[in-house]
Amino acid sequence: MKLNLSLADQIALELRADIIGGRLLPGMPLIEADLVKAYDASRNTIREALHRLGQEGLTRYVRNKGVMVRRMEREEVRDLFVVRRTLELQAVAQSGRVTNDQSERMQNAIDATTFAREREDWRAVATHSLLFHQQIVGLMHSPLFDEFFAQIIAQLRLVFCAAPDEQRFQTPWLERDREIYTLLAGDNKPAASEAMSLYLDESERLSLALFDHP
Repeated sequence: MKLNLSLADQIALELRADIIGGRLLPGMPLIEADLVKAYDASRNTIREALHRLGQEGLTRYVRNKGVMVRRMEREEVRDLFVVRRTLELQAVAQSGRVTNDQSERMQNAIDATTFAREREDWRAVATHSLLFHQQIVGLMHSPLFDEFFAQIIAQLRLVFCAAPDEQRFQTPWLERDREIYTLLAGDNKPAASEAMSLYLDESERLSLALFDHP
């Protein structure tokens, strides 16, 4: 937990982590009474946490059903990738040489993705790949960008849930992530920027295609 956060903020962060981890999926209800018991919190605290998630674009109130995890819309995908290009390409271009700690965190994310793929846990593959890209944004040393991008990857996780075949959708990205990491670790920023740009172009194209099926 981060320090100096209210209980509602802490609960919102845990629920967001559950979305990023693929444990809360689009359309799932977030029932106040269940959350009150799970977190030993008041209804007002739970409502505040759910309100925060709504502000982050992760939940939606549905009349007669209550608060539910959002289903993302096609037009939102393009905007998410505008943000990704702005932050990730800037992080690659403007960061200093990757430190040992930064390199280790990126390598750990890639190792976790590799292990998930070996287990054919495609939901976890998506999660750890997104966390690798969180580490790239972290190269800018900006807590504000880090927090904002955590909200973005949670929304992206909800986009990826629209894939009818998770294995087919997630298979290409691990090698792409490895390539980007290798170039960054070797301080080859021009090639890393080009690889990242191609990655984002392809990821956007395939993400948009998820919303084209009947």
